[in-house]
Amino acid sequence: MLSPLRDFLRAEASSGVLLLVATAAALVWANSPWKGAYHDLWHASAGIEVAGHQLRMSLQHWLTDGLMSFFFLVVGLEIKREVTHGHLAGRRAATLPAVAALGGMVIPAMIYLAVAGGTAPRGWGVPMATDIALAVGVLAVLGDRVPSSLRAFLLGLAIVDDIGAIIVIAAFYSDGVSIRWLVVAAAALVVVAAARTARIHPSVVYWLLGVVCWYGLYRAGVHPTLAGVAMGLLAPVTPRVHADLIDQDDLGDLSTVGAAFETTAMARSSVSVVEWLLHALHPWTSYVIIPLFALANAGVQISADSFSAALRSAITWGIIAGLVAGKPIGIWLASSGACRLGIADPPEGSTGRSLVGVGSAAGIGFTVALFVAELAFADAEMLAEAKLAILLASTISGLLAVAILATRGRLNRR
Repeated sequence: MLSPLRDFLRAEASSGVLLLVATAAALVWANSPWKGAYHDLWHASAGIEVAGHQLRMSLQHWLTDGLMSFFFLVVGLEIKREVTHGHLAGRRAATLPAVAALGGMVIPAMIYLAVAGGTAPRGWGVPMATDIALAVGVLAVLGDRVPSSLRAFLLGLAIVDDIGAIIVIAAFYSDGVSIRWLVVAAAALVVVAAARTARIHPSVVYWLLGVVCWYGLYRAGVHPTLAGVAMGLLAPVTPRVHADLIDQDDLGDLSTVGAAFETTAMARSSVSVVEWLLHALHPWTSYVIIPLFALANAGVQISADSFSAALRSAITWGIIAGLVAGKPIGIWLASSGACRLGIADPPEGSTGRSLVGVGSAAGIGFTVALFVAELAFADAEMLAEAKLAILLASTISGLLAVAILATRGRLNRR
């Protein structure tokens, strides 16, 4: 009776509120008399040592490289579910979101390179990103003025956008790759696939192999969060036991502790690993990890001088132009072209105006854009300009999306 799409949208929309609160808190803290404490906290060093191997990073990097791996695990699980049983299952169903997402990535990157390519070409990946939580949150604010077909279209588009971001991170933001450690990570994934084939069920086996893969990628120089994506894509989408083979009377037996444990095992075996992990992890990533990431990374010090310098920076204008203009233009052009060529069907009840509105919502690139900016800019001044541009562009895109889609809703009611 549960709608996976409705459940996903509800969690993403409500987590968007926490994300905004965390962002506001980071900005206030970083510009308060206690800004030194903000810097000291996230740059404090912490490490672990196992069998003589020590891993030490700042708290900010533990969040970016460690906890964000769970976020990308959820992304991988969601991609697997949508491709197999969801809105991206089947060629025709996946064509429109895929083509729209491609247009919404290529055009912003081209606009950025045209504006800032001579200053900081590595930043071209920043305006390609879409923040699912905030984009879905904008549509949730508009309520029934946005048809469910457009919500599904935005979700599919954002998922394909995530796939594109993953490819970009792996291919263009992983420097000095160590083949030896890359082989270690790949071997861990091969063992995961073999364990699945051999029907090895204890989850601790897969968590340990995931840690090995993460550490291998980290030592290889490839961003370790990709281990989360890989593990998500390898998770099985079919349950071990079909629900029809489980007696409902047995599920209701809670007479003893042993019976309760058996009931839990039966219920879990009737749900796929993908669904189970999404159910278990999605609240943690939406309500804890993403807000913490925003709190650690959105704290840009804003002064009259820094703001003036950012407004004179090609990086700032490249990111703003890419997200605010490039996203809706790219999505509208690609979607309209695909529909006119007859290779895809437009979302039910949609118009060119509504596609532009959804494109503006996709221009809210907050979380993943900040993530890519951390990888793209080693210079602290450039990184600060990029973060400020992301904040401004995401705000403008959100307001434009509300204005466009709310006006559309009023016209429909008339």
